[in-house]
Amino acid sequence: MAASESGPRAEPGFTVRRPARADARRNFDALLDAAREVFAADGADASLEGIARRAAVNIATLYRNFPTRQHLFEAVYLDEVEALALMAAELDSLEPWDALESWLRQFVSYATTKKAIYDAIAHRAEMFVTGRDMIHAAGRPLLERAQGAGKARADVSFDDVLFLVNGVSGANFVQEAQQDRVLAMALDGIKAHK
Repeated sequence: MAASESGPRAEPGFTVRRPARADARRNFDALLDAAREVFAADGADASLEGIARRAAVNIATLYRNFPTRQHLFEAVYLDEVEALALMAAELDSLEPWDALESWLRQFVSYATTKKAIYDAIAHRAEMFVTGRDMIHAAGRPLLERAQGAGKARADVSFDDVLFLVNGVSGANFVQEAQQDRVLAMALDGIKAHK
């Protein structure tokens, strides 16, 4: 069955399967983008009708792509993890610290969405283990590269960095500017100061 008929359930490799047709793929991606924004703002119980409206599609299109709320949660989660992994691979041209900082800023966005859907898909532990492994495989080399260049503190591990950045992303900031300031302070704590 095509992804648009069966939904984007993760295969053993845990990837999001997009429809083959260009128009169906545009709708699918618009739904993922809308769901990411709505879940981050309104939580896991956000209105599916509201997601469809934000994506500028009808509710039938949402259900054709994502037969259940669970399908949508999983697709958003997997899409975010895949985006983080791809982004890490695209940062080679940046200076080591700039690459790490860019990736960590994207990670904050991912973590904000993840906390909204974590409980909803927590029973899929294997998916989270795979996602965590993908995140480590993408981010750890960025930290090691920055450490090797003397731009990041040598005494921090990638797990330390994730705990710090997760703390920032888990806070309920009143304004996005405040989140940016606090993240900048956290990043300054990771940066090597000579």
